[in-house]
Amino acid sequence: MTPAAIVSKLWNFCNVLRDDGMSYGDYVEQLTYLLFLKMADERTKPPYSQPSTVPGAYSWPTLVKKDGDELFDHYRHTLENLGNEKGLLGLIFSKSQNKFQDPAKLRRLIVDLIDKENWSVMSADVKGDAYEGLLEKNAQDTKSGAGQYFTPRPLIQAIVDVIAPKPGENICDPACGTGGFLLAAHDSLIKNHPHMTKVELKALKEGTFKGWELVQATARLCAMNLMLHGISGLESDLPLTVADSLAADPGERFDIILTNPPFGKKSSTTIVAEDGKIARETETIERDDFWATTSNKQLNFMQHVKTLLKQNGRAAVVVPDNVLFEGGAGETIRRKLLHDCDVHTLLRLPTGLFYAQGVKANVLFFERKPASETPWTRRLWIYDLRTNVHFTLKTNPLKRSDLDEFVQLYAKPRTSTWSAENPAGRWRGYDYADLVARDKASLDIFWLKDDSLEDSDNLPAPGILAAEIVEDLQAALEQFRLIAEDLGEEIVEEG
Repeated sequence: MTPAAIVSKLWNFCNVLRDDGMSYGDYVEQLTYLLFLKMADERTKPPYSQPSTVPGAYSWPTLVKKDGDELFDHYRHTLENLGNEKGLLGLIFSKSQNKFQDPAKLRRLIVDLIDKENWSVMSADVKGDAYEGLLEKNAQDTKSGAGQYFTPRPLIQAIVDVIAPKPGENICDPACGTGGFLLAAHDSLIKNHPHMTKVELKALKEGTFKGWELVQATARLCAMNLMLHGISGLESDLPLTVADSLAADPGERFDIILTNPPFGKKSSTTIVAEDGKIARETETIERDDFWATTSNKQLNFMQHVKTLLKQNGRAAVVVPDNVLFEGGAGETIRRKLLHDCDVHTLLRLPTGLFYAQGVKANVLFFERKPASETPWTRRLWIYDLRTNVHFTLKTNPLKRSDLDEFVQLYAKPRTSTWSAENPAGRWRGYDYADLVARDKASLDIFWLKDDSLEDSDNLPAPGILAAEIVEDLQAALEQFRLIAEDLGEEIVEEG
């Protein structure tokens, strides 16, 4: 069965459950619990014959044998008890709840859909791609907010292609969402290094990857995604920590960091003051390893990534536009980053890529270097994939081929495609002296003419134009939101 066929089969059943009030996110979560139990049972049988990680009283066969209210009660108790376990079981089932309204529909999902497939014998590509398909469909449901944890896969693939991980390197995502960067790096290593030794393959499965995710429900999806793709397994601990990665320096250092940190400043964190009263968390983080103290989460992630890198380690970080031009702490951090690291590449992304609306983003590539009196950044190369480029999530989505030119130009030696004779060239280098001489050392640099401003005949389609206006307005609102929160105003969400 192909990934598309499995996704279609599982997703069609979701539409039945939607009539009972179950959201897309709830469905994917319930599916995660049941898939885990089914695969754990499969691993106890030949050729695996492994002891089960699931207590016998809550194993898959106990669910298959029951029906009606008895099944409903047993499923609820199963989730509650497994959520109290430690390790992998606790990670998957923590705070889990039965979201089904109808016992007959729960039984149909168990018996007719999940039990009829042998998930363990499916290749990691098939079941992993199927689960990724479900996560992407969930991200498309903009009301759920799940899109903020889902980075477009063609963009991830291009980033991993230019970073080019090698066997023996360890790879981290300190804000891993559903695990897209870790999975793409894993696939790249398998594809481009088919003759890895047994030692390298063992390290690939057990010691190469590390992720942090703040939101428990998202971490659960990430854990299942990693397992289905063959990164670690049911019998071993996953390389995933459910925590705020910004809270402290973990002490670990990595060869490669690939990440799309959360935009905005929303947090579920609360703090208890010395007098025992609950205080509002301002999210101002003070760490000795940071260059500047700020409540801007994206600027803190930039500093955190710098800390996590080994000497000569390389990073690719998705950042919103404000990280490129914001003053105060932003200017301090940019100047220090340009001096202490080799900030060599900036990819300006078009609008219409992200399910989280109002996002104007870029990818910043840099390497950490040893202490030096002279700056490590010699020249920043910028690829402008934004000006006169229009994507939408449904009618004209980004494809990996749209990034082919960037991937080719990223390789060294580098030559500018922009010149006086070719003013439409999208690839251009700027020397360090030019960068630090700019107001606030702003990296928000563009040189291409916007065709729509020059000639009304070149305006994009009305739908695209309307979507871009909406994104511009939402991006502006997000900036005002950050200013209001910095001034201590509580923002009340409607709906």
